[in-house]
Amino acid sequence: MRATGISRRSFFTVFILLFNALTWLYMTVLMIGSILDNLYFASTVWTVFYVAVISSSIVGSVLSNKIERLNFLYLWMALGAIASFSPAIASDLSMVSLSLTCLLLGVSLGLGMPSALSYFADSTLVENRGRIGGVIFLAANLGVFPLAIPFMIADSTVGPLILAMWRGLGLILFLSLRPTDEYENRLEKRKQASFAQIFQDRSFILYLTPWIMFTFIDRLGRELVGRQLAEALIGSVSALFGGFLADSIGRKRVVVYGFVLLGIAYGIVGIAPTMLWSNYLYLTLDGFAAGILSVTCLLILWGDLSQSRSREKYYVVGSIPLFLTSLVPIHLSPYIALVPPNATFSIASFFLFLAVLPLIYAPETLPEKKIRLRQLQSYAEKAKKLSEKHLKSSKLD
Repeated sequence: MRATGISRRSFFTVFILLFNALTWLYMTVLMIGSILDNLYFASTVWTVFYVAVISSSIVGSVLSNKIERLNFLYLWMALGAIASFSPAIASDLSMVSLSLTCLLLGVSLGLGMPSALSYFADSTLVENRGRIGGVIFLAANLGVFPLAIPFMIADSTVGPLILAMWRGLGLILFLSLRPTDEYENRLEKRKQASFAQIFQDRSFILYLTPWIMFTFIDRLGRELVGRQLAEALIGSVSALFGGFLADSIGRKRVVVYGFVLLGIAYGIVGIAPTMLWSNYLYLTLDGFAAGILSVTCLLILWGDLSQSRSREKYYVVGSIPLFLTSLVPIHLSPYIALVPPNATFSIASFFLFLAVLPLIYAPETLPEKKIRLRQLQSYAEKAKKLSEKHLKSSKLD
């Protein structure tokens, strides 16, 4: 695993941490959705859940400076295992009971997520953060499918038990792979950053603004067209591709390419919203763009931009748009249906164009010398292959 720049043990440690956390998040949302299906107060309970996630992540980013990170992560994972079983012991399906359950689930999710993402950034080097992030993102997105099968066919008691066991298994594996002194020595003493200082970071704002626009427009597109399994699979594979590309040509160009693809996708479906081919093309381009933008903006960028400061608050602010815009289909569905699809997609294309403008002034977060080194390595490999091919042809002559 040295090809990624870190030891095999360090890779598996951060892989287990994030793979377990992301799949647990996906299955938690799936479980809540199955419980709230057809309940008239579902929007209220969903709001409680996402507000709890956002609020607890902010609190967790503050607590992370006061508690040793590994101990904090252990407590977070243990809390998640306990909270996952709470739906099985809920007294009834009343709004109060389910709101309290989702409040506990939301807190158990958000509290330690900033520390987990910061652990990922501290465990990787800037030149390999994209590749490792892409591998983890692909594994989590594909791994949730087989994990969800027994979860979906189980009853209301067994489902939460499976979820609790999965979170507990992640804790056991993470404990068994406790980082060595080598990892601890690599951690730098970072300056504590306030949220006010983060919002004064020009580079951060230039990347955050288009990310907010993307999360909102993406949720809007899902509400109009729906989310297909094929699109999710395309997004998973493109996350891996995007991670490798971000380490090769830089983060800024990858993000720009993602928005260009989105603009094309929304432009095409806006022109012919009722045509089957335009919808398929939209799903393909949107899935590809969503994959590379998600891995870059969720895992890579905030770690790059926070090199000299505590990373938890950067990751908190960077992840809030994703959870906040999850409330869009819950509260705006009746109003979205009133707007003609072609007009909605045209408006979305316009805002995607505006989203690219801040990226023109955004700095590249991957050091230029790293990009040049990758280019030289690529040229050297191509030259070696051509030389070997020429040598073989000479021998045949």
